[in-house]
Amino acid sequence: MDQLKTTVERVVQRAVQKGATAADVLIREDDNFSVSVRMGEVETLKQAISRGMLLRVFVGKRTAASNTSDLTPALVDRLVDETVEMARLTSEDQSGGLPDASLFEKSFPDLNLLDTSWEKLSPQERIDLALRAEDASLKLDRRIVNSEGGAFDYSRSRTVIGNTAGFIGEYEGTGAGLSAAPVAQSGSGMQRDYWMSASRHVAGLESPESIGKKAAERALRRLGARKASTCEAPVIFDPMTARSLVGHVFQAIAGDAIYRRTSFLVDEIGKSVAASGVTIVDDARLSGGLGSSPFDDESVPTQTTAIIENGILRNYLHTAYSARKLASRPTGNGSRAASGAVTIGPTNFYLKPGAHTPDEIIGSVESGLYVVELIGFGVNSTTGDYSRGAVGIWIENGKLSYPVQEITIAGNLRQMLRDVEMIGNDLTFLGSVAAPTLKIRKMVISGE
Repeated sequence: MDQLKTTVERVVQRAVQKGATAADVLIREDDNFSVSVRMGEVETLKQAISRGMLLRVFVGKRTAASNTSDLTPALVDRLVDETVEMARLTSEDQSGGLPDASLFEKSFPDLNLLDTSWEKLSPQERIDLALRAEDASLKLDRRIVNSEGGAFDYSRSRTVIGNTAGFIGEYEGTGAGLSAAPVAQSGSGMQRDYWMSASRHVAGLESPESIGKKAAERALRRLGARKASTCEAPVIFDPMTARSLVGHVFQAIAGDAIYRRTSFLVDEIGKSVAASGVTIVDDARLSGGLGSSPFDDESVPTQTTAIIENGILRNYLHTAYSARKLASRPTGNGSRAASGAVTIGPTNFYLKPGAHTPDEIIGSVESGLYVVELIGFGVNSTTGDYSRGAVGIWIENGKLSYPVQEITIAGNLRQMLRDVEMIGNDLTFLGSVAAPTLKIRKMVISGE
């Protein structure tokens, strides 16, 4: 970390020497381990350390960004010099610039992001996690006849950020994911599904046996799938698919979509946009959260931001740039793109859980669809129009009855948010966007 900090300080100083009026730089180092297995054999195995530097410089209101994975001093110096020259050639943008210096802080809470006990696992023990997950899925039922594999991925990251306003900060984090993807077969064909678990901490990861069992059960329940009849009916999204709906909300409340007016939630702050039970937050200070960090990628302290509170839209999310565009303030959601530019990203963006169990939600439906997979990208963020292919299980009289596929579900995100009738208590984090099971009152289901 000291070496990375020294490089950051040197880059910032050189940018000023070469004529930049402001600059910031982020260096991230990742120690990665990944393994994929299939049918009990290791297919791929990788262990590597990678470093990347993302630089942004300002010459007045002119901006340029660059990146490199080579941190040798001579190359870094040349990159800084060339980036300052590029900035001089760009057009002025009055919304550009570093965040206001008054936003920067020097002390941050411990967010429980690092678990050094991962390092105690030998390479073979890490490989065995993937092998055990796949093996558990293959052994559950004789109808599990094949596998698309098991996988284990681990990373320990170190991040250092500094700028010409005098800020320099650092943090470390760990994270791992474990998955299995079995294939089931019956007389009517083959079906695959998967399950996974992700956590910053060893203790938070589901056991390989549990992951394999759930993956196999998900594949088996899809056997014998058929089309459903075209109708309007209640639709329940499981946590794996519900998080995609929450992701569409994120896209709609990102500041860049608002100032470009490409969101169905433009000009809706303070208005009712969802059912009264819907509360969505972006919480970068969630202890041990997969998306947690003390500050964002442009040095702004992170925070917990209420997005939708009991159905009322409260806030949009901003970088320093979008905040200036909309006369607002940064929310700590700056995320560096591979180019070095800053975009708006989620931290721990999730729908707060409700009081209902998944079984209670399913039991409330006389006839409807339980969605377990979504296909395609038929979503218009500007109008909210929603149409996606789906795979699921048909519900009859409050029970999961038979699997269905080759169907399409359609509606409008604005109405879907208002039609959320029940929210589950099974919030599941597999990444930075998460949701529990949720029920939409009615959608168009197109099938036979």
